[in-house]
Amino acid sequence: MKFRRLYWVTEQVATDGSSHVTGVYTSVPDLADHGLRYMANLGPGFRLSLVQLDSTNLPLGTWTAPAFDGIEDALKPYTVGDEITDEHRESLLEALKLFSRP
Repeated sequence: MKFRRLYWVTEQVATDGSSHVTGVYTSVPDLADHGLRYMANLGPGFRLSLVQLDSTNLPLGTWTAPAFDGIEDALKPYTVGDEITDEHRESLLEALKLFSRP
């Protein structure tokens, strides 16, 4: 079993800018299956961050719905480094498109 060093954090963001973490996921399949959802009364915004475990650094990336601008290119280095498979990257991009549909 591979120890994962990258985690996905999902948040809902209120109109006043405050946010609530709604999940932390170690795999793209779990993120896509369980993390891409809105919880009642937590705000209309949605933010997705990629963070490194045991690090005091800023997130590796942060993207907001509905467009998640730049995520496709931002994830490419992690497929080269074998942190995220090409298949998982493609499935995440598809899941984000479905999640953002009106």
